[in-house]
Amino acid sequence: MPQGATRGGGGAAPRADDAIRRAELAAFLRSRRERITPEQVGLPRGSRRRTPGLRREEVAHLGAVGVTWYTWLEQGRDIHVSPQVLDAVARALLLDRAERSHLFALAGAIDPLPGKECTGVPLALRQILHRLAPFPAVVQNSRFDILAYNSTYGQLMCGLDALPEEDRNCMWLAFTHPGWRAVLGDREATVRTMTAKFRASMAEHVAEPAWKALVTRLTEASAEFREIWAQHEVERTTSAVKVFRHPEVGVLQLTGTHLWTGPNPGPKALVYTPVDEVSRERLEQLEKLALAQG
Repeated sequence: MPQGATRGGGGAAPRADDAIRRAELAAFLRSRRERITPEQVGLPRGSRRRTPGLRREEVAHLGAVGVTWYTWLEQGRDIHVSPQVLDAVARALLLDRAERSHLFALAGAIDPLPGKECTGVPLALRQILHRLAPFPAVVQNSRFDILAYNSTYGQLMCGLDALPEEDRNCMWLAFTHPGWRAVLGDREATVRTMTAKFRASMAEHVAEPAWKALVTRLTEASAEFREIWAQHEVERTTSAVKVFRHPEVGVLQLTGTHLWTGPNPGPKALVYTPVDEVSRERLEQLEKLALAQG
């Protein structure tokens, strides 16, 4: 038996969610291995290389782990690994912080950022969202479901009140809703970042029906999503300036700030504040529009 690995299952039939998780882990490892050139890790390329990126034995050598063990891991075999071995693989594959967390989550090992997701939006938090207007504010869970929002956010993002609840998901709207997509200032970069954050979050929920159903729905509805999803990119949540192009008030530059309502990575309140005075004035116009329509 390769060092650092043990057979899983103990004779019992493996659970379906374990098989799904192992398959996702295998695909993620292959995608990370294939993106690294030999030159990046100080290895000679050679004239007969056909494998994109690194070979499996090269990853094993760089991480000081067994070749057979690493091969089993990439094949989705039913083995359990220690955090120390996962750390070695993460270093060999040059994983960043988000990718490292994703690896640990898929392997079912202790994650550097543990935490379980909470559900529900208390009345007090809804009142806070309301009082933040004209600053757009929304509460989302890690699946990008929109749990609550104030009037300015609803007006900024294509009139959420008119949408059925099952469609109030930022991933779904960013890939399928023409009005929502038109508002995004840099749509291509935005949807790629959203997808990377979604995949990182899904590592903790990879076998859950609601998550799988959303991925299936997006895969069937959007060729753009299928292409981005196949790249296995992951990214952690950060604050950033975003540009919105509203059809009635014009361009707004807003800084998005995440306020965690529970353990990270649980539900969060996302509040947008204006970068300049023009954007502040246009947010006030948005709030007036929302009040007039309400």
